[in-house]
Amino acid sequence: MNIRELSLDVLMKVLEKGEYSSVVLPQVLSNYQYLEKQERAFFTRLTEGTMERAVELDYVINQFSKTKVKKMKPLIRTLLRMGVYQILYMEQVPDRAACNESVKLAQKRGFHQLKGFVNGVLRNIARNKNQLEYPNPQKERQLYLQVKYSMPEWIVALWLEQYGEELTETMLAAMFTERKTSIRCQLQNASVAQVVESLQEQKVTVEAGAYVDAALQISAYDYLQQLEAFQKGWFVVQDESSMLVALASQVKEESFVVDVCSAPGGKSMHMADLMQGTGQISARDLSLHKIQKIEENCRRLGIHNLTTKVQDGTILDESILEQADVVIADVPCSGLGVMGKKNDIKYKASKEGMEQLVVLQRQIVSNAVKYLKPGGILIYSTCTVNKKENQENVKWIVEEFGLTLESLDSGIPESLRSDTTAQGFLQLYPGIHSTDGFFLAKLKK
Repeated sequence: MNIRELSLDVLMKVLEKGEYSSVVLPQVLSNYQYLEKQERAFFTRLTEGTMERAVELDYVINQFSKTKVKKMKPLIRTLLRMGVYQILYMEQVPDRAACNESVKLAQKRGFHQLKGFVNGVLRNIARNKNQLEYPNPQKERQLYLQVKYSMPEWIVALWLEQYGEELTETMLAAMFTERKTSIRCQLQNASVAQVVESLQEQKVTVEAGAYVDAALQISAYDYLQQLEAFQKGWFVVQDESSMLVALASQVKEESFVVDVCSAPGGKSMHMADLMQGTGQISARDLSLHKIQKIEENCRRLGIHNLTTKVQDGTILDESILEQADVVIADVPCSGLGVMGKKNDIKYKASKEGMEQLVVLQRQIVSNAVKYLKPGGILIYSTCTVNKKENQENVKWIVEEFGLTLESLDSGIPESLRSDTTAQGFLQLYPGIHSTDGFFLAKLKK
């Protein structure tokens, strides 16, 4: 198996054909479990690194190629990105190997006539890699941030406008920090101590979460599904920011909860845990495939107070009007808070798409509010850092439906409390908080 060729195929699917890395990468790793751990690590590093750094890699390639990146054939563009990533960021790979292997792949894929071009560009970059020219941070501030942190122009411009230079650069830098896997212990099934002991017996590195008592950070494991604690349903993978949704709701036992955009189901399963198996949670999502993933997780965790339903959040379900004690509206969003985990989001998102998402978010919330009984709680959340999708939407909810913001402080950890949480909303920032970028607000009907 040629590991670089495997990486090339994934990058072509994600960067050229618009498929999602969160789907394609796990599929490939699952199909090639027989590869040595070192080979899988090389594949993951090369694939994710090339995705993560594509803007910067293009900037470098354009300095050494008469044919600009945008005008290249997709396979040649991808090969050059991979080659430059190895030259600049993979010290264990000799420059000649990065060049030679790229040339071989160009030939193998039918681009014999372009092997000299690929070879020439990569060798030129390798010879000059210590003298590369980057935008001047003083004179071309925005372009400098775009290239250094490999971020599309419109996202940098949006964040500079909304959050200023210092916070923008902090968030951009945070996208490159190495991330451990965040898990939440399902306390009905096992205590935190039991989960820790089980993981450590299998030589997993375990650390406490930053904010939530039931949260752990794990690393140095091979396959998650091979861990005994996973197989027993003792934990679920979930970012701590997402855990705050159920905590903030302060859900009571015997409640009726509706989660209108539930997949992959972490928030609903957390609700089930907090409700001690009582009451009823209706977890909904748009596609059968996503609903089946929730059901699979519920079987593993032994959850019985959760039912699923394929339901478009923009279509009103009249059978549950004014019945819910809590409604979770974790709406589809631009995902700018999770770009560090899902490197391809920044290339798929667009300013126009973001504007359309705000319309979609408001359609979903319009229905979600109708499911609440008087006195019921709406938790509105997104995994993005963008005031239009967050604070401005909450302002719209208050004005449109007369809901009132409720303080988050009694439900969330003390270290996260602030002036805004007292008002009823919380924005978590990458690089400032030890979580994804995330927003949540608590509103009462």
